[in-house]
Amino acid sequence: MPVQFLRRLVRPSIVFRNSAIPSLTSRPAIGATALQNPTLILPIRPIPASRAHKCTLIQVLRNGRSAQRVRKLRSPALANRPEMKGVCLKVGTTKPKKPNSGERKIARVRLSSGKVITAYIPGEGHNVQQHSVVMVRGGRAQDCPGVKYHLVRGALDLGGVGNRITSRSKYGTKKPKTA
Repeated sequence: MPVQFLRRLVRPSIVFRNSAIPSLTSRPAIGATALQNPTLILPIRPIPASRAHKCTLIQVLRNGRSAQRVRKLRSPALANRPEMKGVCLKVGTTKPKKPNSGERKIARVRLSSGKVITAYIPGEGHNVQQHSVVMVRGGRAQDCPGVKYHLVRGALDLGGVGNRITSRSKYGTKKPKTA
C-alpha cells in the first residue's frame, strides 16, 4: 500500500500492524469524518505553506529541514539604529557609475561607534569640512559604489539647502516666509 510505504519513510521508528491500517475494502463512507474513524489520522506534520522554498518529501527525508538564512543588513554600521552621530574625517567628490556623469559629494565619517564609513551629501552645496559633527542615516547612493549612507541635512553642523522649494523636509529647509 502506498500510504503504508510513505508512513514508514516519514517515521521509520513506528512499526505498523496490519490491523491499525484500514484496508481498501473497508473504506469509510464519503460523509465520514476523521473523528468517526480515528485510524485515518496520519502522524505526519504538515509542511508550512508560508515557506518560500518548497521541498519535496524525498528532499526533506534526505537532507532534513534547513533554517532560513538571516537577512543581510542594508546599513550594517548603524546596527539597527535609525541615525548615528559622527565626525567628518575627509570631504571630497567621486564620479558616479557608467551611464551617469558628474561629481557626487561624499564624506568619510567616523561614527560614534568607532566605525569609519563613506556617506553621501545630498542636495546642492554644503558647509561640511573636516572635524564637522554630522548625523548619518541609512540609504545608499544608487550610482556611487560602496556608499550606503546619507548625511542628514539641517542636523548638527550640516546646514540645510538654501532656497529649496519642494521636498524641504528631506533637505532641512524651513518654509519660505510669504510677504
